[in-house]
Amino acid sequence: MTETTRALRSDAERTVRTILEAAERVLSRNPAASMEQIAEAAGVARTTVHRRFASREALVDAMAAWATRRFAEAIDAARPDTAPPLVALYQATANVLRVKLDWGFAMSRALSGDPEVARVHADVDVRCERLLRRAQEAGVLRADVDPLWARRVYYALCHEATQERDGDPEALATRVVDTLLRGVGAGPGLA
Repeated sequence: MTETTRALRSDAERTVRTILEAAERVLSRNPAASMEQIAEAAGVARTTVHRRFASREALVDAMAAWATRRFAEAIDAARPDTAPPLVALYQATANVLRVKLDWGFAMSRALSGDPEVARVHADVDVRCERLLRRAQEAGVLRADVDPLWARRVYYALCHEATQERDGDPEALATRVVDTLLRGVGAGPGLA
């Protein structure tokens, strides 16, 4: 590959990223926004958007795929299989919340029919459950807690945390992990 080819490919990748980021901003504010509005926000011609994405649906699918890759990278960066479980749980939470806050529109579309998106989410489910089992073995989670239930509660807490659109991912991660591990009650439980 020549230097010119690499430069052109790099420029095309930057353009696509700029369009995806602009589309996230625009569609988060107005889900009915037009391709023209997205092009304007990206600082490119409408024809450039149409050249990269054949339709609005193709653009939204590309956004979901892009956000899903960032989501998987966020999990990987937390080293869920090797870092101490509490550290990995906190870091994965902060990383994932950052992606979900930055890519909220796209992540809400990430449950599309795209097999790659589905594969990434299934892999994340397995890795999360494995991390929660490690946390149990380390005494971070109670031994009597079902890891599948813990995962579902954890996901619900993460979802609720992302409802604070301007929230700080680090502070929200602390709140999510603290609530998962200690709950919100002040006294002894029922069991």
